[in-house]
Amino acid sequence: MTSGGGIQIPNRLPLLLTHEGVLLPGSTVRFSVDSPRNMQMVSQRLLRGTSLKSTIIGVIPNTRDPERDTDDIPTLHNIGTAGIAVQVVGSNWPKPHYTLLITGLCRFSVSNLLKERPFVLAEVEQLDKLEQYMIPATEGVSADDGELGELSQKFYQAAVQLLGMLDMSVPVVAKFRRLLDSLPRETLPDVVASMIRTSNKEKLQVLDAVSLEERFKKALPMLTRQIEGLKLLQKTRKMSPDNEKRVLSVRKGGVFPGRQFNLDGEDEDGDGDDTAVLERKVHGANMPETAFRVCLKELKRLKKMPQSMPEYALTRNYLDLMVELPWNKSTKDCLDIQAARTLLDNDHYAMDKLKRRVLEYLAVRQLKTSLKGPILCFVGPPGVGKTSVGRSIARTLGREFHRIALGGVCDQSDIRGHRRTYVGSMPGRIINGLKTVGVNNPVFLLDEVDKLGKSLQGDPAAALLEVLDPEQNHSFTDHYLNVAFDLSQVLFIATANTTATIPPALLDRMEVLQVPGYTQEEKVEIAHRHLIPNQLEQHGLTPQQLHIPQDTTQDIISRYTREAGVRSLERKFGAICRAVAVKVAEGHRVTRTETLIPSGPIEQGDKVTPPEMPIVIDPVALKDILGPPLFEMEVSERFTLPGVALGLAWTPLGGEIMFVEASRMEGEGQLTLTGQLGDVMKESAHLAISWLRANAKTYQLTNMVGGPDPLEGTDIHLHFPAGAVTKDGPSAGVTIVTCLASLFSGRLVRSDIAMTGEITLRGLVLPVGGIKDKVLAAYRAGVKRVILPKRNEKDLEELPANVRADLDFVTAGNLDEVLNAAFDGGFPGTASTHTHPQLTSKL
Repeated sequence: MTSGGGIQIPNRLPLLLTHEGVLLPGSTVRFSVDSPRNMQMVSQRLLRGTSLKSTIIGVIPNTRDPERDTDDIPTLHNIGTAGIAVQVVGSNWPKPHYTLLITGLCRFSVSNLLKERPFVLAEVEQLDKLEQYMIPATEGVSADDGELGELSQKFYQAAVQLLGMLDMSVPVVAKFRRLLDSLPRETLPDVVASMIRTSNKEKLQVLDAVSLEERFKKALPMLTRQIEGLKLLQKTRKMSPDNEKRVLSVRKGGVFPGRQFNLDGEDEDGDGDDTAVLERKVHGANMPETAFRVCLKELKRLKKMPQSMPEYALTRNYLDLMVELPWNKSTKDCLDIQAARTLLDNDHYAMDKLKRRVLEYLAVRQLKTSLKGPILCFVGPPGVGKTSVGRSIARTLGREFHRIALGGVCDQSDIRGHRRTYVGSMPGRIINGLKTVGVNNPVFLLDEVDKLGKSLQGDPAAALLEVLDPEQNHSFTDHYLNVAFDLSQVLFIATANTTATIPPALLDRMEVLQVPGYTQEEKVEIAHRHLIPNQLEQHGLTPQQLHIPQDTTQDIISRYTREAGVRSLERKFGAICRAVAVKVAEGHRVTRTETLIPSGPIEQGDKVTPPEMPIVIDPVALKDILGPPLFEMEVSERFTLPGVALGLAWTPLGGEIMFVEASRMEGEGQLTLTGQLGDVMKESAHLAISWLRANAKTYQLTNMVGGPDPLEGTDIHLHFPAGAVTKDGPSAGVTIVTCLASLFSGRLVRSDIAMTGEITLRGLVLPVGGIKDKVLAAYRAGVKRVILPKRNEKDLEELPANVRADLDFVTAGNLDEVLNAAFDGGFPGTASTHTHPQLTSKL
């Protein structure tokens, strides 16, 4: 098919059905192709063709919604644009597709569809002359051509006016001016309509304008509207070269035969809008200079990148994160100390040491505004309120709260993030938490920091060293961000059950605050202030329906729970509430045969009526609901034979009492140890045996036949009950000595005494740790006297006053004092305690 001077397009063209964008003659546009017909057309026609003719295709706008596309050929737009495919790029991410760069040549109309599969092939009729893009501008339409010439001149002048409003020193503007002078006037409507910001509907109107005069009339109002918009923009702000680059920016592709530009710097599919919004966010994020430069660099790369590239989404996600981070957003601290004290007291009972530390921080903040956030570590048994007090601290300070669970974390990338070179990379939990709370001074709770793991992916505890170091965390660098972020205003609170599993370097960076278990009196107060009201609310009950007296609460604490915290206690209250809820819901009459005893009078009868309110839980009702008691207060029943002593042990769950039992039989002097003991405890047993054998004559200790050596012809078996529990540590030394001394002497140890302490071969008693937890465990078990190392006397000051008043403490410096206190009436030989010679100083 020929037109004009003989330049032609094939009369049979494969058709590309596009859902996005309109290709006009003289412009170059990128199209993403993923539908089956279009994919077949690219693979069979464009990729297999060997001649220039095979690269010419027809582009038809398809107005059907791509989400509702079917196998049927849609009603084709009557007019399309023949174009030459100058670039084909294939990709499998996120799904198989091709990206085509197509330059528009001329209009055509569809005469007949020749085939529909595997791609659409149509017979077309050329509507435009190709020569108009090749001849010089002076040979095109002139002002003497009547109305058409007048429209052409007016359009040209408007385009010149638009350029006059921009700075010619900008290279993009200068290049556009050269193109305007070199292109024929007939091509201006198509070229300018593809440059300026217009909708696809308006572009279709220009495409449908086959008549040149009609084409000028359609495009002129669009150009005028663009000029008016720039005038308004110039009134509101002074144009700078950077702004003009955004107004007139180079798009991917180009104007045929030059380059294509968009006066708003935005793509027809709206991506330019998003990029412009993102750029405004970057400028408004108030981030540090270093991070700002990195964002500008990434933004520049993003503008040059086609959306089909996988890296486009990665870069976009990175920039979104950068603008969402709270670089300089913070909340104002509530510094009213009296209000803070009231709030903390209302939320938590006891915990005086923790409350005092928070109030100290508030006081210093009042005196000094720029204060680094402290890094605290609450160490204590489960259920004592470490996590909930962290939430209360955040509420007291008026800060945002974010909890990070570290239990089982074994990858350092969870803390520091992944490098962006990896697929699926993401920031670490610290940066992600800051993004979530939206401020740079929240309270971060690092829960279960003692349960961090270690694997081939690195040590997260080592990664936390930078986070929790006040000298380093002002420039914490996440691998994903790769720029420094200031964590110095964050208040970090770590929680742990024990410090034994925390690496020493990490523990050194934190201020450790011990959170001991609660006494029985404290648990009663906590139950009636917090636990019971909370359980009543959760089960839809009111105090008018259920009443739990304090005596019943004490029974639950002492006979149904034996723990440092209050979790099991709360579960017991929940069981009581459920049982009462059943009675209330059934409307069942509580008779004398039932164990739920109402406070009002009870009448006989089987008539179903609502129970009397409130329902009071007495000891009989308690046994019916919770079953038989799990623990007995008395421990004296275990001391019926010689060779039994009661020790005190510390566990991450709080203090525990620990029985030590010994027996002897005829043998060859062997010592048998059972109960899953660690090496240190086994050595303590051997120490005890050696010391007792060395002092057997002094304490009148004999073997089974009365001989002076307790081990002669005798085997000793030492057992620590609860054989499934691993035990270790030096603090059972005095208990083992007392147990064996009872066995060898045939005397019973006092049934109301418990003890702890490490021993030496010379009979000294050395200090041990966990005194408060151990004493509270003895107090819960009903023990009346506790033997402690003399150098642990200072630890008694941490005990509640009522515990110190109820217990009799014996501080011992050597084993003579221990044995004297452990047996009624003293121990033979302890009255003549060996006095060590006094050494006088020669100085």
